[in-house]
Amino acid sequence: MTVKRVVRPSLPLMLYLLAAILLAMAPVVCLLSFIDSAAVRQELEENAVESRSQTESGIALSMNLVDTGLKLFDNTLNHEMRESFDPFIAEYERVGRDPSKMDLLRVKGELGGRMDLYIINESGIIEYTTYPPDLGYDFKEIPSFYDRITAIRLGNVFSADRVVAEISTGELRKYAYLPSPDHRYLFELGLVESEFQRYRAELKYRDMVGELVSLNPDITEIRIFDCLGTRITGKEHPDDDRRLAMVREAYRERTTLEVENTTAGELTRYLFIDMTDGNYASDMSMVVELTCNTKAAETKLAGILDHHTSVLLIAFLCIGCLSALAAHHLTRPIRTLVEDVDAVARGDLSHPIRVGGDEEFVHLGESVRRVVASLKETMRRLGESEEELVRYSHTLEDQVRERTADLEASNRMATLYLDIMGHDINNANNVASLYADLLLADLEGEPEAELIRKAKMGLAKSMEIVRNVNTIQHIQGGVRHPEPVDLDPLVRREIERSSITGITYAGTTVSVLADDLLSEVFANLLGNAAKFGGSAVEVTIRVEEHGDEVLVSVEDTGPGIPDVLKPRLFERLARGTGRGAGTGLGLYICRMLIERYGGKIRAVDRVERRPECGTAIRFTLPKAGEGSSP
Repeated sequence: MTVKRVVRPSLPLMLYLLAAILLAMAPVVCLLSFIDSAAVRQELEENAVESRSQTESGIALSMNLVDTGLKLFDNTLNHEMRESFDPFIAEYERVGRDPSKMDLLRVKGELGGRMDLYIINESGIIEYTTYPPDLGYDFKEIPSFYDRITAIRLGNVFSADRVVAEISTGELRKYAYLPSPDHRYLFELGLVESEFQRYRAELKYRDMVGELVSLNPDITEIRIFDCLGTRITGKEHPDDDRRLAMVREAYRERTTLEVENTTAGELTRYLFIDMTDGNYASDMSMVVELTCNTKAAETKLAGILDHHTSVLLIAFLCIGCLSALAAHHLTRPIRTLVEDVDAVARGDLSHPIRVGGDEEFVHLGESVRRVVASLKETMRRLGESEEELVRYSHTLEDQVRERTADLEASNRMATLYLDIMGHDINNANNVASLYADLLLADLEGEPEAELIRKAKMGLAKSMEIVRNVNTIQHIQGGVRHPEPVDLDPLVRREIERSSITGITYAGTTVSVLADDLLSEVFANLLGNAAKFGGSAVEVTIRVEEHGDEVLVSVEDTGPGIPDVLKPRLFERLARGTGRGAGTGLGLYICRMLIERYGGKIRAVDRVERRPECGTAIRFTLPKAGEGSSP
């Protein structure tokens, strides 16, 4: 191969160094611009958060100040209401402590007609009252309030409440409570005064927070809700159902929630204002809905980004011009070398490699020439070994076919052996179990009977293992397409086979997509309930339809499952540590079957957060179409 050496004068190193510096400036400019933009964004976000935090703190303080003033007014009525209980108690004693015989309207008249009387029974239900709209109201619907009034009923002291909105009409009333002498009932008085509205008007809160909100231009709207989710101030919105759900969640969690609408450029925060007072039954806490505009900061940031973009475009234009000039000189030897290499790549291995430029490019050209020579030698060797490779490929294909046939034959034999073993072991277990029953009958009352019972338990576990292995073999034996299966007769058959006597099942008419192995799921779940819960366990089976899915729950009153075991409960060979722990295959089989049908299975507490009250296994199954038939 002939190497044509072209000697050309090289440019001064200063020009190359200048070009390298100019090219290095581009990423530096971009990096500085990015850092500056990020710093501005962070500063804008921090300022917005700080401003919002100060506004929210001021709102909370203002509302607590308003509530403190209203509380002082409410307490001025306590003495009057305490004395008003005297005729209430006297009437109760007059009729022999039988509230059904009390003349509540007469007592109301004695109190000037300004107070309504209520008698709340032990279940938290208003059983008698002079205010018909509240008759029969169940305070258990408000658990925290029910717990509070139950504590008052069991105590011995008068308890005044705040001025709150009446449940049925929203009318403002001052309530007070006193337990009956026998603590069977809780007496309640509700005072109605026209001036309550003047002290409880919505503008009292709005005026306090309005000035704070006006100082923050990012806040576009404020609404206030009480503990029952009733809007105290603010206008209605079309999506108030969703907003009210967020208000109730913020109150229930007693925290602050937020929802961001990036499309509209709004951030809605639900601020929980804790105004709980242990001296009163009612919770005066509120939730403030603040709607903030996030577009202002984005507009400022967009202006800064436009400025940075202009600077970057100018910088890139200058750098591009200088880079083009430098690249023209730097890449000329490389372009020549690329042309020669392309000719070689097209198959012309005799094409000369032209070398020029600096010493480094000369060495590069010589290296390429050596590579081409080595490539020619390699191609010659590849041609010689190609035939050998083809022969080896044919031999390898024959070996693969032989090994595949051997594996298929081994799989068929293994399946046959498993079927034979399962059949023979089950027969042997059945015979041994029969003899164990005979021995138990003969040795009833003898010490040896306990040993026979333990042997019988071991046989039962052995039979369970064989059944689980056979089920796994059927599951893995091939792909089955789920078919419509009537759930009700299947569940009832497994209930009849179960040793549990206390099973509650209401029945169902739904059909699901499954196969004949679905019964194994109920057999395993009922077997686990009997195994761990004992003879006194109670089981409830529920079937609920949810659209295209069917939710099945198997709940028991057994010892429950610790939370630490639930995440791996359905894994293979996972089992408990108790005396009744099994092989660890039953729930694994349940999970395999349910997932094969397209459903999901999980274990939860029968009573939430009380695992000792039993376990609930819940799984879903696809519902069969109405046109399908089993």
